[in-house]
Amino acid sequence: MDFSNSVVLVTGVGPGLGRACAEAFAKKNAKLIICDKNQEALQLTQSVVESYGVKCLALLCDVSSSQQVSEMFEKITQTFGKLDVLVNNAAITPTTEKDAKRRSIHYEYMSSPESRRSLGFTSSMSDEEWKKYWDVNVHGVFYCTREALKLMEKQCSGKIVNIASVAGMTSASVHSPHYSATKGAVIAFTKSVAYEVAGANIFVNAMAPGGIATIQFNEYLEQVGSEAANRFWQSIPAGRLGTLEEYAETVLFLSGNHYLVGQVISPNGGYVI
Repeated sequence: MDFSNSVVLVTGVGPGLGRACAEAFAKKNAKLIICDKNQEALQLTQSVVESYGVKCLALLCDVSSSQQVSEMFEKITQTFGKLDVLVNNAAITPTTEKDAKRRSIHYEYMSSPESRRSLGFTSSMSDEEWKKYWDVNVHGVFYCTREALKLMEKQCSGKIVNIASVAGMTSASVHSPHYSATKGAVIAFTKSVAYEVAGANIFVNAMAPGGIATIQFNEYLEQVGSEAANRFWQSIPAGRLGTLEEYAETVLFLSGNHYLVGQVISPNGGYVI
């Protein structure tokens, strides 16, 4: 795949999948726009991308703000005049201490012969915790998709890749009902928009990753100890998490030439079959 004639926007390019996707597109000679609400993370990813000799427009943007997204797309239009690929990656993920505790409770409950009970995750969740996930994970995807389609519909071409999760397909992330709900919404939104715009040669699909071997997740496994970590590994037939590079390659595929409309591709090592 060669993206030398393509203008690509990747949202949420801090350390993790966003940065890996941006780098993967840079290796394929794409003209890149990257955005993040963290200046330091944005600059670091920009330096990675530009090391491949490609043009990179780095923009501070909180995708949960409709106004900031609109302003970002004005700059994209002024600079490039078009957009060929949108990767909706920006998201909040459950990585706080509270999230780690809930995750550990879930994994122990899943693999222990204890009496069945309610795990109490949803009933103890605050309004603020619930709403902030929707602001970024769902509203942000909508805002960016809406603006991207204004360009792609004029071009009669484009690819949109929404980053969902196995959490939106199954009870795999029962420990994070707020995250699961938003990723399920992303999948439903993907299918609806995909049908709507396919006739304009705009193909919308989603990638729903399983666990990703990020620094943060590896740190979590170290914190919970070997017994809890081993319980987790038993749930994945492949016996490991997917690498950032493997997931980024799937995003590249969904951004290239194919006949997929409204599909959910889930690389997950057999965690969900």
